[in-house]
Amino acid sequence: MLSFPPPYKSSIIIIVLTPRVSCRFPVSTPINFSGRRGFHSQPPLSSSFGHTKFAMLRKKKRSTQGSLRLEENVNEGFDVDESVTTPNSKRKRTVRKEEFDVETLETQGCGLPEIEDFGYQNFTTSTVLRMPPNWKKVLDGIRQMRAAQGAPVDSMGCEKAGSFLLPKERRFAILVSALLSSQTKDEVTHGAVQRLSQKGLLTVEGIANSSEADLKDVIYPVGFYTRKAGYLKKVAILCKEQYNGDIPKNLKDLLSLPGIGPKMAHLIMNVGWEDVQGICVDTHVHRISNRLGWVSFSGMKQNTKTPEETRKALEAWLPRDEWVPINPLLVGFGQTVCTPVRPRCGECLVSSFCPAAFKETASPSSKA
Repeated sequence: MLSFPPPYKSSIIIIVLTPRVSCRFPVSTPINFSGRRGFHSQPPLSSSFGHTKFAMLRKKKRSTQGSLRLEENVNEGFDVDESVTTPNSKRKRTVRKEEFDVETLETQGCGLPEIEDFGYQNFTTSTVLRMPPNWKKVLDGIRQMRAAQGAPVDSMGCEKAGSFLLPKERRFAILVSALLSSQTKDEVTHGAVQRLSQKGLLTVEGIANSSEADLKDVIYPVGFYTRKAGYLKKVAILCKEQYNGDIPKNLKDLLSLPGIGPKMAHLIMNVGWEDVQGICVDTHVHRISNRLGWVSFSGMKQNTKTPEETRKALEAWLPRDEWVPINPLLVGFGQTVCTPVRPRCGECLVSSFCPAAFKETASPSSKA
């Protein structure tokens, strides 16, 4: 906490703002912390940030647009720590620093706030994800519901593709199924994979030698079937020419293939190569994780906005041995109980642990 001399000897700090920066204090208004009428009785700007080290610099001019300029008229209350010479000036400028305990801040791995955060005092250092309470009970409850009721993913998920093929051919079948699964229900994806297999096209050679028009007819009605037909042919040619008829063996190369995103790449690595490098997060896992509050930041009501953000958030606390089974578990749960629209909260065994329970319109079949 800063100490200031009596009000009639008070130091005055004038904050000058360029047009692109806003602040709560009028530019021409003197600031006094004594609480006298006509003055703002705000505490020092740095006091609300706790354990934060700020340097108050005596600067006459800074012409950079969008920057905050502080002009100090301070004769006492500060100690002169050091002198520095700036690149644009030959003379020395006296740097006056306010001392704070910075150990806690450094251990939390958080830097100084931006200018906007400094002005509005809304900067927080609490962005660490913590293991949610009762997550094991929630998983056990979901497993119990999944055991009592089957879901399309159990028999028609991407990991079931080419189960009768040799390892090399099966990996390509899994890649094809994953590519077709985007924005498409498991039943539709499974049907397309079956038709490719029946026509002898579920191989690198078969797809590479086919025309996009023929592929489009076979995979219809998967979502974006025209675009995916082109992706399939390009992927097959790349696998044939660069990977000896196999598929890439690492995430980087998988993600370089046309039409392959993070969700698909992790699924292919997990199932095709049995190399677990991350969680496969689709729309069901993303939705349910947010409903359960599994991916919100500590001390904040902030959920993830994309499946990729959800993946990183889950990997921050979920034990690694749960990374593979979490996908089919939550996908099936999302297909049967925790549906996108009108979830069946009345039938859910873990609704008492769910912050989002009964907050959406229940389905007609729900007991709620």
